[in-house]
Amino acid sequence: MKTEIYEEKAVLVGVITQNQKEDKAREYLEELAFLAETAGASPEKLFFQRLEYPNPNTYVGPGKLIEIKTFVDENDIGVVIFDDELSPKQLRNIEAELKVLILDRTSLILDIFAKRAQTANAKTQVELAQCQYMLPRLTRLWTHLERQQGGIGMRGPGETQIETDRRIILTKISLLKQNLKDIDQQMSTQRKNRGKLVRVALVGYTNAGKSTLMNLLSKSDIFAENKLFATLDTTVRKVIIENLPFLLSDTVGFIRKLPHHLVQSFKSTLDEVREADLLIHVVDVSHPNFEEQIDVVNSTLREIDPNEKPTILLFNKIDAFKFTPKEEDDLAPIKRENISLEELENTWMAKMQDNCIFISAREKQNIDDLKQMLYDKVKSIHVERYPHNDFLYQNYTEIETDE
Repeated sequence: MKTEIYEEKAVLVGVITQNQKEDKAREYLEELAFLAETAGASPEKLFFQRLEYPNPNTYVGPGKLIEIKTFVDENDIGVVIFDDELSPKQLRNIEAELKVLILDRTSLILDIFAKRAQTANAKTQVELAQCQYMLPRLTRLWTHLERQQGGIGMRGPGETQIETDRRIILTKISLLKQNLKDIDQQMSTQRKNRGKLVRVALVGYTNAGKSTLMNLLSKSDIFAENKLFATLDTTVRKVIIENLPFLLSDTVGFIRKLPHHLVQSFKSTLDEVREADLLIHVVDVSHPNFEEQIDVVNSTLREIDPNEKPTILLFNKIDAFKFTPKEEDDLAPIKRENISLEELENTWMAKMQDNCIFISAREKQNIDDLKQMLYDKVKSIHVERYPHNDFLYQNYTEIETDE
């Protein structure tokens, strides 16, 4: 499923509802703009509309759709991106009105995943998610072949074509699922061959700095940049702190409204999370709504594995943290930007006890404290699992794999 939105000018559309207030809607659309930039588009304008709920036919109301169309026509806009997943009916109606490429958040994320996937495993997972997304939307691909009338003997070519395409995609989905089963078995074998080493997995919201931290701890050179979903393929490295080795894996970042079938198709990648002994939940503390991002990650983790795992909450990017002191006579509610880093540290460390740390991976701040914390946690897990086994690791083979 190619969307070809590189260097396209785009407009973004969101709704303000009783369940999604204006500040949230704006934040979500700003994140959607970041997604669009990651995919190669250039966001030109954000459109909002206050509605009780999204219009079931066109997502926004008819008047707002005309306003969007006017802007699209006058500014040579090539793509319009909606913040929620659109139904086949909505897609068909919006395309008929705007006559440009229409994407929703799901298809945009899939497009980014398709461009970022490097290994056969990631490419297969993305292709499966694309097929599952496309299947209920086949009708909009064949509107020029719609059957003209019903009744016995009046079966039109459009329905025949749609059924043919549906069979093709269902066959492909079945094949891709089988391919992923084979990949799952291979990866499961690889995990079993890693021996007795404790497994630690980096998890977190996309662009929180997991790959940068991975490079720092493992002294490797994994691709990292300031874009969403820079990492899709799971990378596993052997890390040694003092005399203690363990396996560290970097996993795909999470995001709001991550499509369920995308989580399912990335099952083999997320098995690293399921099989980890310890999770490091990396949080971008400089983000104005990092607490909501924590909730998104925790919710996705529960979907992957309902079992609670030992977790270190790691607040990254303290070098980028911004603090605006509140005036003494200001009676407005305290916002995140009015809370100092020291106050946040005291709050979260009290809540998480010794399972919380604040660092900057880029500036290498508090990295020694992090290494000591990791050493203590990993050693504790190993001693509990192998109470009569001394720390004699010289027989373990070096493990360095990209999966």
